[in-house]
Amino acid sequence: MNTSLSLQYIKRPSTLKENVPLLLLFHGYGSDENDLFSFAEELPEELLIISAKAPYPMAPYGNAWYAINFDAEQGKWNDNVQAKQSVDLIAQFIDEIIATYKEVDPSTISLLGFSQGSILSYAVALTYPKKVKNIIALSGYINHDILPKDLKNKDYSNLDFYCSHGSVDQVISVDWARQTQPFLNSLNIKNSYTEFPVGHGVAPQNFYDFKDWLSKRI
Repeated sequence: MNTSLSLQYIKRPSTLKENVPLLLLFHGYGSDENDLFSFAEELPEELLIISAKAPYPMAPYGNAWYAINFDAEQGKWNDNVQAKQSVDLIAQFIDEIIATYKEVDPSTISLLGFSQGSILSYAVALTYPKKVKNIIALSGYINHDILPKDLKNKDYSNLDFYCSHGSVDQVISVDWARQTQPFLNSLNIKNSYTEFPVGHGVAPQNFYDFKDWLSKRI
């Protein structure tokens, strides 16, 4: 576990010595940096893979990128202030990783997020489009409340999204996810959207699908 940067993280080194493509992993609510890291051994060996730990510890275990509150009057609601802070924190973390690992090619940075990590990955890319290139967004949705107001004025031409969702997801409704592609299309952002017959998780076919997608882009 590396603790010297803004976020704690674990890593799998690349087989390359220069122009290394970077893949950053962002886990879901209540999980930790080990969760998505299980993907690492199956992904292209030229990738430097860094799995970050969300900043807010939960009891009795696990971490969150922002609080999700369950309130009798308001129902379930997100702490969007915390969420925006985590978006900025991830952007800072990307800069720190580039400064720390000089072999990384800053023009080929990919994000992979699951659930809450996916929501943050969307927001990071749409807020800081120059920092990233490829985004794999699994079982998430676009939270418009944490996006900048000047979306139409930003240059998103370098971005490419792989979006997927479980068609029977009981945690984040597939109806929310289905709004993603029309929204990205409205900003002329390259994207693909696929559904798999599973709940809130990543089916093997989903994994091979995004692995193939990513392999063609690094």
